[in-house]
Amino acid sequence: MPLFSRHGAIRGACLLSCCVAALAVAATPAAAQEAPATGDAPPPVSTPTRGGKKVFTPADFARYAPRSAFDMLSQVPGFSIRGEDGGSRGLGQASGNVLLNGKRQSGKSADPVSTLQAIPADNVQRIEIVDAAELDVPGLSGQIANVVYEASTRPSGQFSYRPEFRAHYAHPVWTRGDVSVSGTSGPVEYTLGLRNDASRGGAGGPTTITRGGTLFETRDDVFTSDFEQPKLTGQFKIDGPGSSVGNVNLLLRHFDYDYNETSRRDRVTGADLVRLTRQAQKGENYEIGGDVEVALAGGRFKLIGLARASDEPFFQEVLTSTDDSSADTGNRFVQDGSSAERIARAEYRWKIGRTDLQVSGEAAYNNLDRASRLFALNAAGDFAELPFPDGSGKVSEDRYEGLLTVARPLASNLTAQLVVGAEHSTLVQEGAGGKRRSFLRPKGSLNLAMQVTPRFSANLKFIRRVEQLQFGDFLARVFLDNGNANAGNPDLVPEQQWRLEMELARDLAAWGKTRLNIAVALKEDVVDIIPIGLTGESLGNIPHAQGVGIDWNSTFQLDPIGWKGARVDVRLYTLLSRIRDPLTGERRSWSSRTDRLAELDLRHDVPRSNWAWGGGINYAHQTLAYRLNEVGRQYEGPVWTSLFVENKDVLGLTVRANVTNLTNARSRWDRIVYTGRRNLAPIDFAENRNRLIGPIFSLSARGTF
Repeated sequence: MPLFSRHGAIRGACLLSCCVAALAVAATPAAAQEAPATGDAPPPVSTPTRGGKKVFTPADFARYAPRSAFDMLSQVPGFSIRGEDGGSRGLGQASGNVLLNGKRQSGKSADPVSTLQAIPADNVQRIEIVDAAELDVPGLSGQIANVVYEASTRPSGQFSYRPEFRAHYAHPVWTRGDVSVSGTSGPVEYTLGLRNDASRGGAGGPTTITRGGTLFETRDDVFTSDFEQPKLTGQFKIDGPGSSVGNVNLLLRHFDYDYNETSRRDRVTGADLVRLTRQAQKGENYEIGGDVEVALAGGRFKLIGLARASDEPFFQEVLTSTDDSSADTGNRFVQDGSSAERIARAEYRWKIGRTDLQVSGEAAYNNLDRASRLFALNAAGDFAELPFPDGSGKVSEDRYEGLLTVARPLASNLTAQLVVGAEHSTLVQEGAGGKRRSFLRPKGSLNLAMQVTPRFSANLKFIRRVEQLQFGDFLARVFLDNGNANAGNPDLVPEQQWRLEMELARDLAAWGKTRLNIAVALKEDVVDIIPIGLTGESLGNIPHAQGVGIDWNSTFQLDPIGWKGARVDVRLYTLLSRIRDPLTGERRSWSSRTDRLAELDLRHDVPRSNWAWGGGINYAHQTLAYRLNEVGRQYEGPVWTSLFVENKDVLGLTVRANVTNLTNARSRWDRIVYTGRRNLAPIDFAENRNRLIGPIFSLSARGTF
């Protein structure tokens, strides 16, 4: 009998109870140890320094018994880790908010979470929270975490194992975990890691189809999805002669995704149907990057290089059979292709008085080579290929960028950083409708950071940004599962935007921290679905769009009110957006965006013990998604809840048991589909999907060696 059947929620709850009991038994010896109970340690309280920098020491995190730098940074009040934008153009300016020993990671696939988890907590000397404008790293905004650590002279390791089980439909996850080893050998500091963020999905339940307000079809749908993505990483820092230093980053990742869906369709009139959908994607990608920095003419000169490539096969098949004598129908869509990126970058920075300057130049080459094939099931039961010329082709871009960065204090509590420059790019598409185009675009930013009081800071940033295109959007493709297709668009250009960001942060001392972010975006050439020809549609460019995002993120420590060991993290987010619909000309929200979000998380580290418990509640709302022949909203939720219990010393491990989706979040899709373009054609049908997900049980064990 499977551990979790469709009706196995009670069995899952019993398993969780057994795990909690096992934690209590295994943790009993820890209570008798001489080390003080972690629940008695005080909450993190930063030490303000001159200039407004906030400093946290390892003692500030004793309450949480951290195993790694990630465990420590995750508990900094009011701070949320943001990684580098892997889809950004080239290497360019930094976009994350985490530095390691004052440096950004030289790589596009660098994951700050994985990197921080590989740094033992014992190696961390301090964590500094500092305003971006005060650093000599162009592109940063808001408050930045600089993790200062010293590598161990002896090899040390981190590991975790994180299985997961669902009460309904989905297969269990047995292969999720990671292990890393770091240390130094002579002049080389190294970190080697193996990680698999495997995941499983599954849901099932009814879908109704109505036409003209009358029930037409009832469906019973069940899907499962399985995803494995093991990856090997290597990071090496080399201390060269004098003050020179080099870094090498390696990544090799394999991915295997498999999706299966069975849909039993009962029609009010006519033959009933069974539709089987299968989707698979297997491939590999790699990244090799490195940099070398040397002293030169009173400044520092750095050369950076990066190469990465990905194999991108894709398979989708839909088969439909009826319970009468009708022949089966079906389609198959197959893609095979590869993408690559090569980047070379040079930076030179120096100082004149109190002014920091940097000039940089970057050359990047991106390309995609893809072949797509479309098939239909014929009367003989074989898949016969159909013409699909627009699905195959090559897309490439050559890009060159030059930037000048100037940073200096304007007053004792005010610092400015100015970045000015431009990029020249040439886009080439080979294949159906192929063309060659060149563009020259300005880029840059102005960042102002003010320490208004020792505990209140304000950051203001103006940005001119050019986004990276997804080259696959130039080519045609079909979506067999949803009955949609993109015609492809050789005229696609990158999205650009003027952006204003403001961050206000208030340190509440023993009470925690509160932070408010406001962003205003004026976008140009917005990538969205547009009409192609008389009947087609594809991703293209809409001239203008506007949006305002407000994000409030706070941590409140409850020790001052007498609840020792407790903290609450709160986040509220809203997005107000508008764009002119390319079909109707009416103003609407941006398509398929989270426009409302509310999160509340509680953690209680129990005094006089190594136990902690807590939970969270999350609400999210999506804007409508627009295609030319349909309007709908697809989401999971809208409310998610979770509970956890944790012991920080179970035979030397930190062990946590967690259950998610206590309030029955569902897999939903509500859409209206038209017989043609929705500004002229009548409604064809309305679809309402309501699938059960059920509770999700997970365990984790983390330790060091």
